[in-house]
Amino acid sequence: MNYFKQDLASLHADLVAKKMSSQELTQATFDNIKATDPKIDAFLALNEEAALDQAAKIDAAGIKDDQPLAGIPVAIKDNIVTKGLTTTAASKILANFKPVYDATATQKLADAQMVTVGKTNLDEFAMGGSTETSAFKQTKNAWDQTKVPGGSSGGSAAAVASGQVVAALGTDTGGSIRQPASFNGVVGMKPTYGRVSRWGLIAFGSSLDQIGPLTRGVKDNATILSAIAGHDDHDLTSSNQAVPDFARDLNDAASVKGLRIGLPKEFLADGVDADVKAAILAAADTYRKLGATVDEVSLPHNKYGVAAYYIIASSEASSNLQRFDGIRYGYRAQDVKNLEDVYVKSRSEGFGDEVKRRIMLGTFSLSAGFYDAYFLKAAKVRTVIINDFKAVLKDHDFIMGPVAPTPAFDLGAELQDPITMYMNDILTIPVNLAGLPGLSLPAGFSHNLPVGMQLIGRPFDESTLYKAGYVFEQNTDFHLQVPTLGGQN
Repeated sequence: MNYFKQDLASLHADLVAKKMSSQELTQATFDNIKATDPKIDAFLALNEEAALDQAAKIDAAGIKDDQPLAGIPVAIKDNIVTKGLTTTAASKILANFKPVYDATATQKLADAQMVTVGKTNLDEFAMGGSTETSAFKQTKNAWDQTKVPGGSSGGSAAAVASGQVVAALGTDTGGSIRQPASFNGVVGMKPTYGRVSRWGLIAFGSSLDQIGPLTRGVKDNATILSAIAGHDDHDLTSSNQAVPDFARDLNDAASVKGLRIGLPKEFLADGVDADVKAAILAAADTYRKLGATVDEVSLPHNKYGVAAYYIIASSEASSNLQRFDGIRYGYRAQDVKNLEDVYVKSRSEGFGDEVKRRIMLGTFSLSAGFYDAYFLKAAKVRTVIINDFKAVLKDHDFIMGPVAPTPAFDLGAELQDPITMYMNDILTIPVNLAGLPGLSLPAGFSHNLPVGMQLIGRPFDESTLYKAGYVFEQNTDFHLQVPTLGGQN
């Protein structure tokens, strides 16, 4: 049976009807990963023995109709802690770290009886846009192994796109779910800030980070988000907002008729690839034909987002990464003569170049004499960007546009040019600065590479984004096209 082209609902139906067991599905998943991952390099660690044991227990207890995720394999990005399973953040400094607890999002999936099959690769500490800064391996795009998978959640996106798993968790600080989702032709949701607990997420930028799902279809994505969302006493930034059953109201009769959509002129400005523009304009026409109104709008301060983000995110990273000092846990340098050597050499040897670059930028921005000139000014720009979004979303149900200016680029093409790499996030970063939800879904192709569309909504209005994304999905076939890899059953 071909398990790897099914969605969550059909896998659940087969499990309930006992057409297959969770053990069979889990074993087939590992077999498929082992056959395909030498081409993709999506996984840093597999959880085979524990996962098969968990699947056996789920089978023994039986899977009921009201357990839509029970017995289904899932992958977890390797900056989300997993009890007893190595969690490295793709960094040498955490190469042998085995957490003693589960992140809240991981625990919620376990409570829903999903089976964690392994940890996926990422840019080191989620700092990057191509999954090339990992200390351990270089993940490839599922569609073309000469291209990047995007980042930092490139491992999760490539694992889903290549059919290794039906769903994975990623994290998004400046586009790190949406951009790899776009590059790999899958669906990725960056939820509203506070919608999902950050407890157990190895912090990069604490005011920006969010955990979210990557899946092949919109309805699957909605199902996973409902499972992981909600208030958590461990995370005081998590919201008390009620969590809807995001998938329940999605059906073929869903409509966008009467909705007002904003299409910012800045999202289609110079620098955006012609094929990407064409895909987004065609998507706008699709929405118009379905009864929505698409207006040209403006986000005039969007262009300052990248500069503000890299000051704010790097400043927060500088603070968050102070804990990795070679003393309490993680990598410790061996050839040391004194305590200062422990700190300096452990961090110098344990962190990669991109992480060091951001720590230095953040430390400089927070230093005496420069705080007002850099960090405070960036915080003020953030407020202006928030106000731009508020002005547009006051009169529009959501905003649409491209996820990235281009499709996936060549491996190695931008690794030595950090400024160019940073500018790839110009369309996603403002959403994190504003704390808004953003959904990426397939909207076209350019030279056989996927092009993603981004839908941006009001705070805690993921439901409208899922509704609009699902309607688009039902009226196009982009999500049905998948890459071809050997080894799939």
